[in-house]
Amino acid sequence: MDSKKDQLLALIAHNPFISQQDLAERLGLSRSAVAGYVAALTKERRILGRAYVLPGARKLVCIGGSNVDRKLRGLEALQMGNSNPARLSESPGGVARNVAENLARLGLQVQLLTALGDDAAGRYLLGHAASVGVDSSASLIAADAPTGSYTAVLSPEGELVLGLAQMDLCERLTPDYLRQCAAQRAQAGLTLVDLNLPAESLAFLLAEAAEEKAAPLVAIAVSAPKMARLPKSLEGLSLLILNRDELAAATGLVLAEDEPATLQEAHEALAARGLQRLIVTQGAGRVFFGVAGQALKSLKPPATPVVEVSGAGDAFAAGVCAALLQEPEDLAAACKLGLRLARLTLRSEHSVSPELSPELLLP
Repeated sequence: MDSKKDQLLALIAHNPFISQQDLAERLGLSRSAVAGYVAALTKERRILGRAYVLPGARKLVCIGGSNVDRKLRGLEALQMGNSNPARLSESPGGVARNVAENLARLGLQVQLLTALGDDAAGRYLLGHAASVGVDSSASLIAADAPTGSYTAVLSPEGELVLGLAQMDLCERLTPDYLRQCAAQRAQAGLTLVDLNLPAESLAFLLAEAAEEKAAPLVAIAVSAPKMARLPKSLEGLSLLILNRDELAAATGLVLAEDEPATLQEAHEALAARGLQRLIVTQGAGRVFFGVAGQALKSLKPPATPVVEVSGAGDAFAAGVCAALLQEPEDLAAACKLGLRLARLTLRSEHSVSPELSPELLLP
């Protein structure tokens, strides 16, 4: 017969939220005996801290924006100040949400913590997440505000001309909400956050990571204006992924085109604030990456035909995170997988390429 400790572990595996009182009653033990077994299992790393999280249940946790993307693609060269004929398409969107779907299509376990309205758009996003394997069951649902939306105006070639985002609900992803999601966040092998979050929530997550109370934390920029949300101290931030304009906004530096020395200066400025690793994307240009205290390295993305640019940056970030979950120290390999996913997305009309599959993670 299994030992009481093994029986207790089996009950926890069946229901990670079971109380110690329930465990005591089901096993015929005292409450103090159960507490002793839980402490022993935690010390043995057979359960992980609060909420009885089992090691095999580790997930990628994505925190940030979800919205409905509306893309208006011009049928002819766009003329500002005039009415232009266009083709409209709608799809799920949002940086954190897009990254989560990319990861799920790679066959990884993903938890999405986001904010949605109690409306048709919100229900559509919840249903779509479930259909692709993203667990968004702990998301905040607001009855008094609409689900976010993002409208992209694209040129006939698929390049972004203008983007308009209505993401007010993300302001409700507060530290209190994050505390309420402690059980879900405790399952993370890696946590990814986008900068749609309020500044105080970003500071809360960085403080947790700096105290080693949480999984490695990766932040993805959303836009240059939202770089102001990034805390001054970046202690606890394992990796920051952004583009050249966002890097300039984060550092206040003028970053000249085709001058890696200016990127290195910005890299050193962020490292001085506590950032561990940095990745800078430049569209079709070179991707720069590096670790604090070292010179930036770079990769040249292979040329690829562009159907549409929407979602390519999110696909890149998803590839980086998926690779780091397997090989945490190999930033070059992470960038290579990110570029591979971005290339597939650029060749697709979708914000998340339907060609993604678990085979992309094979050696």
